[in-house]
Amino acid sequence: MNLIDEKRILRSTMLAWRSTLAEAERHSAATGLRAVFQRERPFETPAVVSGFWPIKEEIDIRPLMIDLFNEGCQLALPVVQGKGQRLLFRAWRPGDALEAGVFGTLQPSVKREVIEPEALLVPLLACDEDGWRLGYGGAFYDRTLAALRGRGKITAVGVGFDAQRVPEVPHGPQDQRLDWLLTDQRACAFV
Repeated sequence: MNLIDEKRILRSTMLAWRSTLAEAERHSAATGLRAVFQRERPFETPAVVSGFWPIKEEIDIRPLMIDLFNEGCQLALPVVQGKGQRLLFRAWRPGDALEAGVFGTLQPSVKREVIEPEALLVPLLACDEDGWRLGYGGAFYDRTLAALRGRGKITAVGVGFDAQRVPEVPHGPQDQRLDWLLTDQRACAFV
């Protein structure tokens, strides 16, 4: 089996698992995520932080983003610019209106300022104990992390449900490792 097939199978498995979660489990996970962040602090605040608006049954990080805003962080949300390109980040504040983006995403208005994050909260389908992340397959975050790391220090924090931790994520030379994993039950730094 090749790398593409291995990723496809794991992606399908994790999407199916995530679709089984009840609303109460999702709410509890969002609360747990906030508590773990406050306890473990994977990056210093205030900072320029990119979050994401949850899609496809992702863990809801919006309550955490409000906490970060209240701690003085400048927030941003990613914007998909096109196939094969890195993500762009536009400033966002709680309460700002969002516009429809590609792949069912919501993003800040084109009128909002473009900013570069110091820390990224990165959605995932799976993450292993070495910091390898599986996303939806577009490699947007891999390209973005490579570009940002080429310019300076950033902190990439994969965010998901604790059950999205798996023994091994198939990865190739273009994949970027995470610096941290933050779940509803724990935080792990990858050295």
